[in-house]
Amino acid sequence: MGLKRRQKEEQTKKGRQENMYEIDTKLEELERAGTPVRTALIGAGQMGKDIVAQIEGMKGIECDIVVDVRADIAAEAYRQAGCQCEVVEVHTAGEAEKAIAAGKKAVTTDYKTAVQAAQITNVIDATGSPEMGARVTMECILHKKHIVMMNVECDITIGPLLRRLCEQAGIVYSLTAGDEPGSIIEVYRFAKALGFEVVAAGKGKNNPLDIYADPGMHKWKEKAAKRDMNPRMLIEFVDGSKTMIEMCAVSNATGLKPDVRGMHGPECNVKDLARVFSLKEQGGILDQTGVVDYGIGDINPGVFVIVTTDNKRIIDGLVQRDMGEGPNYLLYRPYHLCSIETPITAVQAAVYGESTAHPMDHLTSECITVAKKDLKAGEVLDAIGEYCYRASIELAETAREGNMLPVGLAKGAVLKRDIKKDEVITYDMVELDNRSVLLQLRRMQDEMTGC
Repeated sequence: MGLKRRQKEEQTKKGRQENMYEIDTKLEELERAGTPVRTALIGAGQMGKDIVAQIEGMKGIECDIVVDVRADIAAEAYRQAGCQCEVVEVHTAGEAEKAIAAGKKAVTTDYKTAVQAAQITNVIDATGSPEMGARVTMECILHKKHIVMMNVECDITIGPLLRRLCEQAGIVYSLTAGDEPGSIIEVYRFAKALGFEVVAAGKGKNNPLDIYADPGMHKWKEKAAKRDMNPRMLIEFVDGSKTMIEMCAVSNATGLKPDVRGMHGPECNVKDLARVFSLKEQGGILDQTGVVDYGIGDINPGVFVIVTTDNKRIIDGLVQRDMGEGPNYLLYRPYHLCSIETPITAVQAAVYGESTAHPMDHLTSECITVAKKDLKAGEVLDAIGEYCYRASIELAETAREGNMLPVGLAKGAVLKRDIKKDEVITYDMVELDNRSVLLQLRRMQDEMTGC
């Protein structure tokens, strides 16, 4: 019994030591052992290329396969990363496996080839397409590969269902570190762990707000070209859709709610945050606490969580530590590095079985679809960040009662009637494509969760 007890104690001690590893130490260990975290990337746009470049400079993790609609775009990601390995185009999982075993990098136009490759443990979806996100994640579930969901547009549409299915398959479903939802939730978890009451959580908006912006406008085309961005992607930020989508993801991961439809979005700076995001009777803008929101000022690229406490001892301690006189206090992370931080989430999933952030089992908020201009019956709705519509955040219960169309389902919908500028588009106004995997999963989620 004594020997068995000592062996058990040694195993427990070893487990504790494993949990105490800092992530950099763990990555060095994986590098020495020749057992890196092996990832596949779906989508080699601006963000995807950043991920490949970042992984190239890291230990203990490899990006073995890159997928894009064109193989040359995928190969360009490796070239820009400074990769010295041979890059080969593959068409089957078997070809991909042989390339990886030979120390080569693989590119392909078929996401299934990447997900099915035996060596791959993590898949990163950087497509930004809700439909593609649904298809990629279902393939990951089938082949038991952790999914790093950079595709927030997909997450806010069917995230609760995807997370549940992933957990049942024994894999991790996670939003990404570095994107604003992941960065906000990092601070939120810190605050909740310490027992603070969260008054508000949010971000600084990183572009001027123009809710009617479209990618055909000269000033935005010019700005997109200077930043080497797809104009559609820039407009998703400018018209506020991306902010609504990101804060909806935070809401669904935490239970925090928008105080009003579309949130307040006040003009304010970092020094003002704790005062502005307080209750009206305290001189702020809020009707309730426990909200998601954003500010326009010098906050970007930071994220924030406003907290409060009624413990006199803690209040005194916060005052002594120059956190202000209260009643609210600012926790501020002055940066988010977007895709540059994404490899950390892949490691968390593969090594520790943890997510950076994930939705709860139901929706708290919904991103609804609002017309940017007058629309005519028979028109086919385009993508988020284009000409037809923008996203706005609303309580999920309110959206459900109003039959409001989730913005993730809008692309490709055919209008049944004319719609006025600024009108909320509802399910009964559109004909949806029943072939959509995203739509089928959303209907399943609605049936299972009631929201």
